[in-house]
Amino acid sequence: MPFVFRGAVLEWRGPAPFHFLEVPVETSDDIKEAARGQEYWGQVAVDVRIGETDFRTALFPKDGRYLVPLKVAVRRAEGIEVGQQLTATLDLASRDRG
Repeated sequence: MPFVFRGAVLEWRGPAPFHFLEVPVETSDDIKEAARGQEYWGQVAVDVRIGETDFRTALFPKDGRYLVPLKVAVRRAEGIEVGQQLTATLDLASRDRG
């Protein structure tokens, strides 16, 4: 079952900057329920589509919601910037795909 949501792009500055898409709390709750038994260290493997770009990643739990890590290649392909509102489609990753 795909999850479609809209969220803001944020930047976390550590030793290197990381960019994430915030998943709304309600959608995060639905994902957590659907992924029961599939999570590892609180993370959930997912397939994501933003614009015309598909990618696989693992959601990070943070403050009662999930964050979608946005790789440089994805940000460049879609022209994504901090503060931008994005719509994403997310599916739980199937175990048979690498």
